[in-house]
Amino acid sequence: MDLRARQDTYNGFGRAFSRAFELVVTPLVFAALGLLVDHALGTGKLVAIVFGLLAVVGEGAKAYYEYARTMDAEQARVLTASRSRT
Repeated sequence: MDLRARQDTYNGFGRAFSRAFELVVTPLVFAALGLLVDHALGTGKLVAIVFGLLAVVGEGAKAYYEYARTMDAEQARVLTASRSRT
């Protein structure tokens, strides 16, 4: 395996780990902030649940749009490469 391929592999592992960390930690942080607001307002756990769900939806939307952008860029790269060969 050449150096460039190995770097791409390691970068992929790093990106995947950071993305997984974001998917888990962001909703937890939002829910914790919601618990603080709940405690200050005396609303039970309503705000924590709403904040946590909003974070999950936001992370899902972020993942979708990042994936779509990456696939569009890859498709453009492949089309450009195939056109340059012909």
